[in-house]
Amino acid sequence: MGRRFLINLEGNFYSCKHCQTHFALDDDIISKSFHCRHGKAYLFDKVVNVTIGEKEERMMITGLHTVVDIFCVVCGSIVGWKYEVADEKTQKYKEGKFILERYKVLGPDGSLYMAAHEAHAALSDADDV
Repeated sequence: MGRRFLINLEGNFYSCKHCQTHFALDDDIISKSFHCRHGKAYLFDKVVNVTIGEKEERMMITGLHTVVDIFCVVCGSIVGWKYEVADEKTQKYKEGKFILERYKVLGPDGSLYMAAHEAHAALSDADDV
């Protein structure tokens, strides 16, 4: 395996809760109204220091989407997913965007999100964007 080059972000950023690798700037959040199995999830325009998994189709509350899971490039933890294709016309804005599951990342202030009581049984997306 080759040498790993990490991008270090400046300012308020979200990072891996396991190894503190930087992922995304607070300024790049598009929406905080998304949900996943473990509670809140945020939609980002840009994410760094991740690798992607295999494409798969997932049925979500807002319809069928083709997504790839995203993993921390350092420790390999799954931290969210990237929208590749949205079948519904009204969901096309998600294509190429990233979801970071709040439960799996540290907030800009280094805080963990621990709201298991808000968890949903099925994957979902935005209720209201």
